[in-house]
Amino acid sequence: MKTFLQDFRYAVRMLRKSPGFAAIAIGTLAVGIGANTAIFSLVRAVLLDPLPFGDPGRLVMVMETWKGRRGNVAGGMFSDLQRDGKSFDRLAASRFANMNLAVGDEAQRVLGNRVTHEFFSVFGVPPALGRTFRPEEDRPGGERVVVLSHRLWTSRMGGSPGVLGRVVRINGEPYTVVGVMPKSYNLARDDEDLWIPAALTPEVLGDHDNHNLVLSGLLRPGVTVAQAQAEASAIMANIRKAHPQDASERDFRIEPLRDVLVEDYSDRLWILFGAVGLVLLIACINVSNMLLARGTLRTRELTVRSAVGASRGRIARQLLTENLALGLLGGGLGVLAASAAVSALVAAGPGDVPRIDTAGIDAKVLGFALLVSILSALFFGLVPVLRAARGDLQTGLREGGRGSFGGGRDRIRTLLVAGQIALVIPLLAAAGLLIRTALHLQRVDPGFDPRGVLTARVSLPRAGYEDPRSVSQSLEAVVAELERSPGVASAAMTTQVPLGPGGNSNGLVAEAATLDPKNAVDSRLRIVTRDYWKTMGIPLLRGRGFDDRDVAGMPRVMVVSESAARRLWPGQDAIGKRVACCEGSAEDPMFKTVVGIVGDTRSRGLGEDVYPEFYLPIGQTPPEGWDWVQRSVTLIAKAKNGDAAPLVGPMRAAVPTVAPGVPAYDVRTMNERLRESLAQERFATTLLAALGIVGLLLSAVGIYGIVAYFVAARTAEFGVRMALGATARDIVLATAKHGLPPVVLGLGAGIAAALAATRWLRATLRGVTATDPITFGAVVAVLAAAAALAMWAPARRAARIDPSRALRSE
Repeated sequence: MKTFLQDFRYAVRMLRKSPGFAAIAIGTLAVGIGANTAIFSLVRAVLLDPLPFGDPGRLVMVMETWKGRRGNVAGGMFSDLQRDGKSFDRLAASRFANMNLAVGDEAQRVLGNRVTHEFFSVFGVPPALGRTFRPEEDRPGGERVVVLSHRLWTSRMGGSPGVLGRVVRINGEPYTVVGVMPKSYNLARDDEDLWIPAALTPEVLGDHDNHNLVLSGLLRPGVTVAQAQAEASAIMANIRKAHPQDASERDFRIEPLRDVLVEDYSDRLWILFGAVGLVLLIACINVSNMLLARGTLRTRELTVRSAVGASRGRIARQLLTENLALGLLGGGLGVLAASAAVSALVAAGPGDVPRIDTAGIDAKVLGFALLVSILSALFFGLVPVLRAARGDLQTGLREGGRGSFGGGRDRIRTLLVAGQIALVIPLLAAAGLLIRTALHLQRVDPGFDPRGVLTARVSLPRAGYEDPRSVSQSLEAVVAELERSPGVASAAMTTQVPLGPGGNSNGLVAEAATLDPKNAVDSRLRIVTRDYWKTMGIPLLRGRGFDDRDVAGMPRVMVVSESAARRLWPGQDAIGKRVACCEGSAEDPMFKTVVGIVGDTRSRGLGEDVYPEFYLPIGQTPPEGWDWVQRSVTLIAKAKNGDAAPLVGPMRAAVPTVAPGVPAYDVRTMNERLRESLAQERFATTLLAALGIVGLLLSAVGIYGIVAYFVAARTAEFGVRMALGATARDIVLATAKHGLPPVVLGLGAGIAAALAATRWLRATLRGVTATDPITFGAVVAVLAAAAALAMWAPARRAARIDPSRALRSE
């Protein structure tokens, strides 16, 4: 240890004697180590850390599948699985809902969750304050109690322990606060704010048709997911026999909770982690090249030390210590940069990324940074140390002062620079493909016109709106009130706006087909007012929209999207055809007549495929329809002058005018919804593009370094050549010829590596293939331009050498 500390102090003194070299080397390492530390912090928080629950390895999500699509579970399916399943220690059901929370005189919209009393015990997390729900509270007519999230408790209740027993109003009804969950229980910024008992009725628990529950389960000790899946599938087989009309082609699907939570982000984060690893390798190669160049200037020093008795091992240990000092200093600076970067990444990240808020620089992340710093020091210092330890004594004394440029050294540095280029090509190719995807998505027609359109969510409480007709009439009155506002060209309402929350789907069966679920075409349902398509700018292709005729008691009608019409009646005109859906029975299907066909919309995102949709007039909403969407709708207004901002006030005022105490919330323009729908893609693309640019700059520095070193080592030779008649052009060509081999070699290896690596991006690409020739051509062109620029400066300097001065310096 004493010798190590001595060597470390000597290493620091050597770095202080070369401040330029030290600054560049430490800064280069700080970029690579800092980027790795920041992304590792995100990866650890989202993917690696155990979930903050009692026994996370046994937690699963239970879903239904129908025709290959996953979805929520019907109350009857939940009841049967809970009764007959032996694989679960506990099984709970929940249903998210927007709620109107009033604390004193102040009201706001919050995201709530109606849960069965087993819900909290499934996750095994005790409340931070108070208690959770008792079984008797989770029954129809049970006492109204509520458990608050830590976030809501601190933001609305001041974090006071006296909150227990306090009465708040939720959807106009009094609830008593009985507990507060710990901060770790909220996994994402847009998680629920409170929980109330689901109090599922016998009718709900016997219903196998309405699929609206989210199931969470805790497996029994020793039971695997595969065993639970086999049992659940057997139970579903029995359900299909007992309820063929409701359960045909359905099955249960059980997945670990962790997989469900991170499935949208896992691949992207691992790709980013691999990308920053490439940046670190490029940075290490740069530092290694710098150490090789610096080693020639220290040849005499090391040779003298060897001559006076220092062993090769002693010299190697000294150099390793110097490299370790560089690595630690670069790592320390990188950690400081990573701390700021993590805060920026968390703020810029999509709000639904689980646990991204917990990312930060803690002891484990510091340990990772220390390990990376040490490994980096070993990596970038290995070749320079081995070369110095094998140095020849007599050759060193003879040439140490001149800094020779041997062929072996040249080959090693050439390979290092080629490696840099080979590593940066996959980075640039991945960034280019994601950028091309982003450009493609911007050109995708969403199926509607977002210009000047403002939207807001409205949720009517059950109290006062039990009658479905009162819900429809109140919402139509809100639309009429908004239409009278100055600046509003048209207004409408829908149960789900494209790119917005809410909504559900139903199977459509054409009249000519047998009323069998196997013949149903799964389609997304929209209950709308008559000016919906006009307000949203969705084209009416054939037929008509809804009008005053389409009310209760009149012939039932529907409008379908173009893709739904093609699926239901291929090669036929859908106008006038009849379809069964949403209500009725085998004896009385309550057929609805198609009166119009409208254009398709990309309601789930610009990167998602078009999906069949159908529309029902608000006046003919099925009796259970408002329960399906929990009386939550989206209000829409289009501005006369194309500027939606002035409509915010009228939209907020229109709702309480008709429904006192009910606020309009989640107010945003359709352009904002479009931008937010691309948040994940934009986040990953921006980071990968930034890493690609950093890698490109580091590679350019590497090319510049090898060419500049070549010029410095051959200055005298160039002077002789020019004295004998060589032109500046000859010198430039000779210099460029030396810089080309690593570029050509790196391009070849890098393209092959990129073709293999970009296949991991296939699932995220849209409108471009993983081997897109335009992207790869652009990458080659950019790298070639960067290489040419990097070679130009030293080549220009070589061409301006004064022969007489060069010969005198020799």
